This record gives sequence, C-alpha cells and structure tokens, in this order.
Amino acid sequence: MSFIDDEPRRPRPALEIGGDLSALSESEIDERILALEAEIARLRATLAAKKASRQAADVFFKR
Repeated sequence: MSFIDDEPRRPRPALEIGGDLSALSESEIDERILALEAEIARLRATLAAKKASRQAADVFFKR
C-alpha cells in the first residue's frame, strides 16, 4: 500500500476572498493587502478604459 497520494493536488488560489484570516501572520496580511490593492488598481484602470471606449462610441453614434 502506498502512502503517497497519487492524485495531483489542486493549487490553492493566491487570494481567497472571504476565507478565514485567523491563521495568517501579520506579514501575510500585509502581503494580501498589497496584492488586493494592486488588483483594485488594475480593475480601476480597466474600468476607466472601458468607460472611455463607451464614451467615444456614444459620441461617434450620437447617443
């Protein structure tokens, strides 16, 4: 009998939204905050680009 699990383990997501935070250290919490702030900035940039595209289309088609 083998003690090694033959099935590959699924990688945990880098950031699990809504997960238990009690096991994280202070440095891990700081790292998560930085990662989330970077993701928020990326989302805001994408949203701004989409809004600009929508406004350009509205002007072009005179909506």
